[in-house]
Amino acid sequence: MTAPDAAPAPSPADTGKRRLAPPRSATGAEAPGQGDRPPNPLGWRFTAPLLLGSTLNPINSSMIATALVGIGADFRSSPGATAGLISVLYLCSAVAQPTMGKLSVLFGPRRVFLSGVAVLLLAGVVGVLAPNLGVLLISRALIGIGTSACYPTAMALVRRRADESGIGVPGRVLGNFSIAAQVTAVVGLPLGGVLAGAFGWRALFAVNIPLALLAFTFTLIGVAKDAPVRKQGLGSLLTMLDLPGIALFAGAIISLLVFLSALTTPDWWLAVLAVVLTGVLLLRERHARSPLIDVGMLGRNGPLQRTYLRTVLAALATYASMYGASQWMEQSMGLNPATVGLILIPLSLLSIVVARVVSARAWVRWPLILAGVALTLSAGVMLLVNHSSGVVLLIGMTLLLGLTNGFSSFANQAALYLQTTAAEIAVASGLLRTSMYLGAIGSSSLIGIAFGPSATDAGFHALAWILLAIGASMVLLTAFDRSVPAVAAEH
Repeated sequence: MTAPDAAPAPSPADTGKRRLAPPRSATGAEAPGQGDRPPNPLGWRFTAPLLLGSTLNPINSSMIATALVGIGADFRSSPGATAGLISVLYLCSAVAQPTMGKLSVLFGPRRVFLSGVAVLLLAGVVGVLAPNLGVLLISRALIGIGTSACYPTAMALVRRRADESGIGVPGRVLGNFSIAAQVTAVVGLPLGGVLAGAFGWRALFAVNIPLALLAFTFTLIGVAKDAPVRKQGLGSLLTMLDLPGIALFAGAIISLLVFLSALTTPDWWLAVLAVVLTGVLLLRERHARSPLIDVGMLGRNGPLQRTYLRTVLAALATYASMYGASQWMEQSMGLNPATVGLILIPLSLLSIVVARVVSARAWVRWPLILAGVALTLSAGVMLLVNHSSGVVLLIGMTLLLGLTNGFSSFANQAALYLQTTAAEIAVASGLLRTSMYLGAIGSSSLIGIAFGPSATDAGFHALAWILLAIGASMVLLTAFDRSVPAVAAEH
């Protein structure tokens, strides 16, 4: 995550100082209001395309679930084969997020953001025209790669703009990114159902075409150009790209994710492979001229390591509790999917409200503690319910889960913003998303281990005990970490 010679000059944040610089007209700031009100350098003209781009990954992740049956029928494929459409996006995204952050350091975040959106546009066309499942898998891989360019580069662009304008931590903007990801992940499932029902499953791929065009156009209009990239030879460029580091990282992450996805029948050789590749990666990156991951910095940055760990735990708990509860309510309580969806709606709404309140006040420390407390309380409620429990108790359980999600999403993102420099934030943000994927994929195995062949009350209570331990770990991990600030202010 070290900036190369070809990158633009480091911002004031890299030196530990901030200066006030008047925003340039090319930065896309909103027009001044009446009187002497200064323009907002982080206004909607600048942030809207970045928010749109950063939501394209979660919305594509959830939309496809409603179309798997139709795709399988059209291509005469088994459920196992069509499920690859989900896993391929997760795998590509987990690898591509930090890689795109690295590319943004070399070539500029705006260029990489636009390139990612262009890849998404191509993916949409490929998906619409796909003649078989193999081509459709390629489309989903391209969607994962293209959309992965957006979030880490958006964080880099926000950091660059805030530093140039002398702004501290832009809590409201970071909160908007957290909320947008939550909203689109929730909206993706019903949106996918509507599109697939009205126009067929190819509409889920076609919708990326206008979204990509919108993001591309408004980025050109509202986001300032990157500094020119210094010309260099092919050999020097390849060294700066750190292709061996990218390959080792990809191998380690894919091995780990595939292992985590099937812990009920584990392939231990994948775990061994992941450990070996990680070891080789760490040794190689320590001596690389331009490493993908600055392991020296990461090794010294204990607060950042703990932020990644909290993110993994929060994602593991949130996905395990949400999908585990959904499966249990359908199988043990006999509720239909529509009713389960209605019970889960308060979870999503409360997550959004809490994230807005927390980000508006730039709170960091207490939200992280309260996220663990809420998860612990939710797990306690899970231990009390059974297949004959009332809906009110279930809604109370899901509301506590909503608090966990709302408190943790912004606070971990803000903590990372404080714990990295402008030169490091793109790759670091990509690794934050990778941490989320680790937790999300591991949650499916956690549910399988707790439930076994069916989602019984006993299995649900076993899952609750695991979540109780995770919640307590989240509380302790923050309560004893004095490096986590109370508020996301300059320091």
